[in-house]
Amino acid sequence: MAFVVLTTTMSFTVNMHYCGDTLVDYSLVQKATSCGMDSLQKSGTCETQLSKKSCCQNKQLTASGHDDLKPTFYNLDFEQQVFVASFVISYRALFLPKTVENTSFEDYAPPLIIRDIQALDQVFLI
Repeated sequence: MAFVVLTTTMSFTVNMHYCGDTLVDYSLVQKATSCGMDSLQKSGTCETQLSKKSCCQNKQLTASGHDDLKPTFYNLDFEQQVFVASFVISYRALFLPKTVENTSFEDYAPPLIIRDIQALDQVFLI
């Protein structure tokens, strides 16, 4: 359960630097490093910067987690409170030790053996 909560609340960002169609660098912690093509294209004049489009681009993939995981138990109606209470009691009962004592024959003595019935009926175990 802790693993599910951790993975749903965790958010992360992947920074990627593409040069053309190829991935040059990616980073999970900081900004992805450039391939150096950006500095070469910026050294030109204003007219060449307007006419040429940069082949390099930065992309950012972000996965955000849930922030609203604080449950509120004070606004439960009566049926929900009864359900929670009965669930807790029955779940706790699963882990209580069971002691079963069979005492139905404790006050009665077994019958006395007067004759050896196997010898009289001539029934022997082989």
